[in-house]
Amino acid sequence: MQTSADRQDRHQYPAHWEADVVLRDGGTARIRPITVDDADRLVSFYEQVSDESKYYRFFAPYPRLSAKDVHRFTHHDFVDRVGLAATVGGEFIATVRYDRIGADGMPASAPADEAEVAFLVQDAHQGRGVASALLEHIAAVARERGIRRFAAEVLPANNKMIKVFTDAGYTQKRSFEDGVVRLEFGLEPTDRSVAVQRAREQRAEGRSVRRLLAPGSVAVVGVGRAPGGVGRSILGNIRDAGYAGRLHAVNKAFPEDLKEVDGVPAYRSVRDIDGHVDLAVVAVPAELVPAVVAECGEHGVQGLVVLSAGYAESGPEGRERQRALVRAARAYGMRTIGPNAFGIINTAPDVRLNASLAPEMPRPGRIGLFAQSGAIGIALLSRLHRRGGGVTGVTGVSTFVSAGNRADVSGNDVLQYWYDDPETDVALMYLESIGNPRKFTRLARRTAAAKPLVVVQGTGTAPPGHTVRATRLPYATVSALLRQAGVIRVDTITELVDAGLLLARQPLPAGPRVAILGNSESLGVLTYDRCVAEGLRPARPVDLTTGATAEDFHRALAAALADDSNDAVVVTAIPAIGEASPGDAELAEALRSAAAAVPGKPVLVVHVELGGLAEALSAAASTAPRASDMAPATGTAPATGTAPATGTAPGTHTAPGTHATPLTHAAPGTPGRAPVPPSREDARPGSRLSDAVADRPPGAVPNPPEGPRLIPAYPAAERAVRALSEAVGYARWRREAADPGKVPEYDDIDERAAARLIQGLLERGEGLTISAAETCELLGKYGVHVRRALPAPTPGAAVEAARALGYPVALKATAPHLRHRADLGGVRLDLADEEQLLRAYAELTELFGRPEELRPVVQSMAPRGVDTVVRAVIDPAAGAVLSFGLAGAASQLLGDMAHRLIPVTDREATSLVRSIRTAPLLFGWRGSTPVDTPALEELLLRVSRLVDDHPEVVAVTLEPVVVAPHGVSVLGATVRIAPPPVRDDLGPRTMPAY
Repeated sequence: MQTSADRQDRHQYPAHWEADVVLRDGGTARIRPITVDDADRLVSFYEQVSDESKYYRFFAPYPRLSAKDVHRFTHHDFVDRVGLAATVGGEFIATVRYDRIGADGMPASAPADEAEVAFLVQDAHQGRGVASALLEHIAAVARERGIRRFAAEVLPANNKMIKVFTDAGYTQKRSFEDGVVRLEFGLEPTDRSVAVQRAREQRAEGRSVRRLLAPGSVAVVGVGRAPGGVGRSILGNIRDAGYAGRLHAVNKAFPEDLKEVDGVPAYRSVRDIDGHVDLAVVAVPAELVPAVVAECGEHGVQGLVVLSAGYAESGPEGRERQRALVRAARAYGMRTIGPNAFGIINTAPDVRLNASLAPEMPRPGRIGLFAQSGAIGIALLSRLHRRGGGVTGVTGVSTFVSAGNRADVSGNDVLQYWYDDPETDVALMYLESIGNPRKFTRLARRTAAAKPLVVVQGTGTAPPGHTVRATRLPYATVSALLRQAGVIRVDTITELVDAGLLLARQPLPAGPRVAILGNSESLGVLTYDRCVAEGLRPARPVDLTTGATAEDFHRALAAALADDSNDAVVVTAIPAIGEASPGDAELAEALRSAAAAVPGKPVLVVHVELGGLAEALSAAASTAPRASDMAPATGTAPATGTAPATGTAPGTHTAPGTHATPLTHAAPGTPGRAPVPPSREDARPGSRLSDAVADRPPGAVPNPPEGPRLIPAYPAAERAVRALSEAVGYARWRREAADPGKVPEYDDIDERAAARLIQGLLERGEGLTISAAETCELLGKYGVHVRRALPAPTPGAAVEAARALGYPVALKATAPHLRHRADLGGVRLDLADEEQLLRAYAELTELFGRPEELRPVVQSMAPRGVDTVVRAVIDPAAGAVLSFGLAGAASQLLGDMAHRLIPVTDREATSLVRSIRTAPLLFGWRGSTPVDTPALEELLLRVSRLVDDHPEVVAVTLEPVVVAPHGVSVLGATVRIAPPPVRDDLGPRTMPAY
C-alpha cells in the first residue's frame, strides 16, 4: 500500500487501497473503498445485520438506513471521510469508516490529525477476524492522509469490538463517560502492533493451507467418462489412498442417469452436490476453468487445486488468464493451489488425501515437502517412497504441496502451516523462485527456530509462469541471507533428501567433533578427509579390521558415543570376510542397541556394497515382537528383513550413490527439538505395524509404539559427511539464534540532524549520489569519519593540499576507471615531500592522461593495515542488506563477501567479520599483526544504524576501509539517497496483488 498521497489527486478513487486479505478462519475477502455505486450493496448488507449489532453501532434501535444515511455512507472525499468495505462474492460482509475531527470533536480538515472510526460486521461473519483486518487497512489509509490518532466510542456491552481495538497493539488511552467507553489510540506501528499483526497473519495463512490439506469433502471436476485422463487418475488416486472424507466426481458431460464413476457419486455440476464441498480439484481445459470457479464459489467451496495448464507458463495471454483465475477465486473467498500444479498429499490417518498425480500414496512420516516443479515433486516423492535398497519409507511424508505456477498459495503460506503443524518435524522445499524474499526470510527464521528447514534454491531466473519481485541482489547474496535466517541451503535434491533423513529423527550435534569407526581403514580415511573438507573436526578413524564382528561394532560405537570429546559418530562398513563376519541383521541390531544407550548424539552409517545392510538396519528395531504392535497383515515380510518395494525383484538393490536409507534405534526426546509424540512415522517397513498401516481400511488409526530414532545410512562418505556438516551448522545457528544480540546505541549519533540534511538534499531531486563533502557530513552525523581528501587539478594545487594536510600523503586518481585500482598504478603512497609529490603527479599524468581526466586528489596517509570494503544497499525485494569483504581481488574477483540483513546486532557484526573466507588475514595470519576488529565491527554497526534509521539512504559504499592494529580509517565513501521504497512488510496484511 503506497504511503505518499502527494503523487495523485486525493479526491479520485484510490485504487491502491484495494487489497485481498486472508481471514482468521483461512478464508479470503477483498477490501476496497466504498463508492457511490455501492448504495444497493450497502442496503442489502445492512438488512442482513442483526438488530443487536445495529444497536451496538448506532447506540439506539436503527432497523433500516434512510436515504440520507445511504448517501452519507457511500459519498466520500477519500481524504477527510473514508469508508472501506470487506466483500466476498462481490457483496459486503463488513464496513469501516473514519471522519476527520478537530479538537472540538466536530468535522474538520487537515491539519487536524484525529478521526473517529466505526465498524459494522455482518453477524454471519463475526469471529472471522474481519474487523481486525479492516482496522489495519483503515489505519494505513489514515496515516497516508495525515491522520495520527483514532477515537472510537463503544457501548460497554460490545465486548467484541472493544477487544478488536485493545488487541491491535497500538498505544491506547481509555475513558468512560455517559455510559460509553471512549478509546483513543495512535496509529504509528509499534513493536507490539507489528507482532500482533504477524501472529494474526501466521494463524490466518496457516489455516488457509490447512483447509486445503485437510478437507472434509472433495470434488474432482473433469473426471472423464472413460478410464484414463488426468481427472479420472486423480479420482482414482484419492479413492485408492483411502481418503477419509466424502468424494465426488464431476463432469458436465456425464449422462443425466449416471450415478457413479468407479464407485464414487457422479454429478454434472458442483451445484448438484448435496452438502458442502471443501476442496475442488480442477482438471479441465483452461478455457473451461472460469465457469468451474464460478460454480465452486457459488456453492461455497473453500479452496481449489488447479491442475490445468495453459496459464502464465504459456505466454502473455496465459498470464492474463492466470490473473483472472486468481481474482475470481478470491472474490468468492477461495484460495488456489496452482494452476499447472502436480497436486497435494496429506498422509494423516484421519485424512489420507492423495489429490495428486502420484500413483501411490507415500508412507506417513514427519517430513513436509514443497515443490514448485511437478517433475521435482515426483523425484522427491519417489526418493522418499522407496523401500529396501532405496530411500526407505521409514522416514515418510506428512504433507506434500506442488504449487505449480503458485499464482496464489506459495511457499510462504506452506511455511506458515508447517510452523505449528505437530505432524511435521522437518521441512524440505524446492524453490525455483522466491516471490517475496523479505517475507520468506522472516518466516524462514521463525520456522528454523522451531524445526529444520532445508531448501534447494533455483538459479535466480524465475521460470515462466512465476511472478517474482525484481531484485538487484546477486544469487549468492540471496543464498547467504537465507543461511543467515537459519535455512539449510543445499544444491541438489539428493542433498535435500540426505539432510532431511538425518534431521528427521536424529538429535542435533552439540558441536563439530566427529568420531569415525568401521571395518575399512581406507573408507575411514576417506570419511576423515571429507570431514576436514567440510570444516568438521574428526578424530583419527578407529579401524576395526575386516574381521570385525557385530559385537566389535557394538563395543566401538558404544565407546565413541560415551566419549565426551565426540559430538557425532560416523560408522563405515564394507562387506566382511570370513565365517565369523556378521550378517546384515546382526550388524544392524548391534548398531541399534549401542545407539539406543546414548540417544543424545547423532549416528550415521556409510555402507559400501552392502545391499542387505540398509534393509536390515531399517528393520532392526522390529526383530523382537512388542505387545503394542498390531496384528500382522497377510503377506507380512519376515521380521528379519524388509519386503521389497513394488516392482523390485527380491534380492536386488539400487547401485551405490543413488540412495540414502534410514535405520532405527529407540531413544527418548531429541535435543534441540520439542519432544515428538507417538506418530504414524512408526509404521516402519519390515515391521508388522507398517504392513498393518499400509493395508488398514480408510479411517482406521493405529496405536503406534514410541517413535524410534532412525539411523540414516548413506552409500558414499561425502554424502553422509555433507549432511552431518549441514546439521552441525544448523545446530550452531539454533544456539546463536537463542541470543541474537542487540542493536547498540551510540551517544554521538545525531539522528535528527541527519534527517534534516537528507530532507534538504532530497528537495534537489528524486534520487542522487551526493557530493563528497555532503557524504562526509552525513556519515559524520553517525560517527563515521572519512579521511579528508583535497582535489589536486594542478601540480601546484597538489602541493598546497599536501601542505594543508601534512606529509606523508597519498596521490590518487579518482576517475571511475581508476578508482580503487592500485594495481593499475593510479595510487601513489607515502609521498614524504614536495619533490616526491610532484614526481608522482607527473608520472600519473604521463601514464593516464590529463588531470581533468584523472581527477587526482591528495589525502593524508592512514596507518598500515588490511584494506576492506563495507557496503549497504536497500533492495526492493529483500530489504536493507549490509555487506563486508576485503577490498580488491578477494571481493571483486572471488566474490568473497559476507552479508547480513539490516538492522545488524552486535553478535551479527562479529559473525559478519568472521564469515568471509579471507578472514584469517584480519586475525594474524602467518605471523602478521592482528588488526582492530572491534573497531571494524563498530563501523559496521554505525552504517547499519544509518540505513535503518533513514530508509532514504538507499546505498552506501565505504572503500577502502583500512583496518589497522589500532583503529580504522575510511579513505573513500559514496552515498546515494532517494525517496524510500514502499515497505509492504510494515503495512496492513495483504495478499499478492493480481
